[in-house]
Amino acid sequence: MPPLTTLDKLCLWHPFTPMRQWCAEDHSPLMLVEGRGCTLRDQFGTEYLDGNASIWTNIHGHTHPAINAAIIAQLGKVAHTSFLGFTHEPAIRLAIELADLLPNSKISRAFFTDNGSTAIESAVRMALQYWKQNGRPGRDTLIAFDRAYHGDTLGAASLGGIPLFKGSGNDFGYRVITVPSLDALECLPADDLARTAAVVIEPLIQGAAGMRLWPKGMLKKLDAWCTARDVFLILDEVMTGFGRTGRMFACQHEDVVPDFLCLAKGLSGGYLPLAVTLTTERVFEGFLGEPHEGRTFFYGHSFAGSQLGCAAALASLQVFRDEHVLEQLPAKIARLGERMADLPGYRQCGMIAAITLDAADLSLGAQVCLAARKHGLLTRPIGNTIVLMPPLCITLEEIDRMVAALRAAVAEVSPPEFQRA
Repeated sequence: MPPLTTLDKLCLWHPFTPMRQWCAEDHSPLMLVEGRGCTLRDQFGTEYLDGNASIWTNIHGHTHPAINAAIIAQLGKVAHTSFLGFTHEPAIRLAIELADLLPNSKISRAFFTDNGSTAIESAVRMALQYWKQNGRPGRDTLIAFDRAYHGDTLGAASLGGIPLFKGSGNDFGYRVITVPSLDALECLPADDLARTAAVVIEPLIQGAAGMRLWPKGMLKKLDAWCTARDVFLILDEVMTGFGRTGRMFACQHEDVVPDFLCLAKGLSGGYLPLAVTLTTERVFEGFLGEPHEGRTFFYGHSFAGSQLGCAAALASLQVFRDEHVLEQLPAKIARLGERMADLPGYRQCGMIAAITLDAADLSLGAQVCLAARKHGLLTRPIGNTIVLMPPLCITLEEIDRMVAALRAAVAEVSPPEFQRA
């Protein structure tokens, strides 16, 4: 039988991957076969630090014994049952624990799906349907921000401000107004404001935009703007949730509780596809009625509320408590900043760090990431922005090694003028 990597080129189609180059005869795909903590191992036994937490998902490291045990225990009962018209203990317990992470807040309801895009889809559909059946049918417009990314399903993609991720056509989905800043939001015409159902934002930092930081205090002002106009605030914390910014949720840095909080990626510790849209009793009550009234939220997925996913998520939250994960982050955040501060275009939001090589050659970021592999680091570029977002369990020594590998790769690939801040 041919090598597995040869078979890969014959039968697979990888996301966000130029497949002509991938399938080229001289390209040898990297096959990841094992993981422990922050370390991944390929088919040849070579070890790498997981510098992007396996596409921003892994929280406590690979093969964590507590999460493994929880999944195995759940497998001994049942792997999956429908959540449409049925329920189960792991989902109930998880919904309660998630609400408890925002104590004394208006968040009270959990709607489970399976990925970040569908968490956003749920929030947007809920917002639009709420106004339609609760006396404000003219509220049919969503406001999003320039360079935003909220997922790849059709509705979520229509909110995005990056044309590359919208596919072959950009005229689809919801009625969306895209603004560059909070100031621009203040200047919208009265007619547009009257039609606004919700504002959607990635709090503190925009991920796919190249780790673009929002000004401090912007989220708090946006929350006040929405409250004053009775407009729903939807926060996309698919990337920033579960400790990435130094708090459990990014919105907690500015004491904001949204109408919808969308979570995925790290929800299950990065183990299994699971997402949730958290919302308020006000929104929930807006869907109550007799079946013939048509107020039901007719949306969902086959694997919504997966028993295995919920079991993994409960175990992940227990690891946060048992291992005092959030309490250990300040020292790691400081170390990451100390080691990276002089690199070009450096910025940081908690355990999310990035540099940008300001070069005309847009392949430079990819070249740096390929070179980093030789120094024991795996990460992925966004254009010429290189991101370091390791699992939160990373040690100070591993941070030092990770940044040293990035420095070596930058020095190897980029011109000297792009190696300075």
